[in-house]
Amino acid sequence: MAPVEIRDLTKRFGSVHAVSDLSFDVQAGRVTGFLGPNGAGKSTTLRALLGLVHPTAGTATFDGRSYDELDRPSAHVGAVLEDAAFHPGRSARNHLRVLATTGEHPEGRVDEVLAAVGLEDAADRRVKGYSMGMRQRLAIAAALLGDPEVLILDEPTNGLDPPGIRWMRGLVREQAANGRAVLISSHVLAEVAQSVDDVVVIAEGELRGHGTLENVLGGDDGPATEVRSADQERLAGAIEQRGHVVQRDGDSLLVLGITPGEVGEIAGQEQITILGLAPRARSLEAAFFALTGGET
Repeated sequence: MAPVEIRDLTKRFGSVHAVSDLSFDVQAGRVTGFLGPNGAGKSTTLRALLGLVHPTAGTATFDGRSYDELDRPSAHVGAVLEDAAFHPGRSARNHLRVLATTGEHPEGRVDEVLAAVGLEDAADRRVKGYSMGMRQRLAIAAALLGDPEVLILDEPTNGLDPPGIRWMRGLVREQAANGRAVLISSHVLAEVAQSVDDVVVIAEGELRGHGTLENVLGGDDGPATEVRSADQERLAGAIEQRGHVVQRDGDSLLVLGITPGEVGEIAGQEQITILGLAPRARSLEAAFFALTGGET
């Protein structure tokens, strides 16, 4: 059983299908990027997982239990959502002390997480004087307070400067190395591509890809082949039947994950005439846009 399991999750708001039959897992010891354009259904999925909205159908669980079934949930799950809020008159230290008390966590964890996010020197300042980046660090400190098994971060680099983004990458890698399941939701591929192991790509509330970063998005080092044939659709179907991803690109096909020689071998087996065949590189961004239908 995975630390996080989404099974056939569906959420409708009136006539709007925010999420439709979505299923994926988040594994312990790995960083999973939850990627998709704005409005793809990422936030709705996370809110269903955290018990903030009720699914129309399907389940979203932690080790087989819904969030409201967890004993001391902040000791199991730490989460940062985009709408994190703080009392402006409280210091960061006092904000975390309140959370430690309500979550039944040792008060000593307050200083530990303040140091972990680099706020120890500003811990006694009122939050109303914090920059956006400092507020984001405080939200992450709150998520870490219960030493959780699962860490969920929604757009975690919001407000962070370049050094802060590098720090965030190191933090999530460290959390995964310590055995935690880390789920990062973002609509910006470049911010997470350097730190994730696996990706879940959704668009219009539907799953478009799930697996390792290389397999789903096809990194710059992965093979890709541009091919033109006398029967494009039959060739595309033959390639897809063998488990490969094919994108239509004008009067050519872009085949991901296999070399020109492998494409030529498939065409030969199907007795399809090849009119042009060449290797082609593509960027992670191009792969992402292709999976999401070109949405941004």
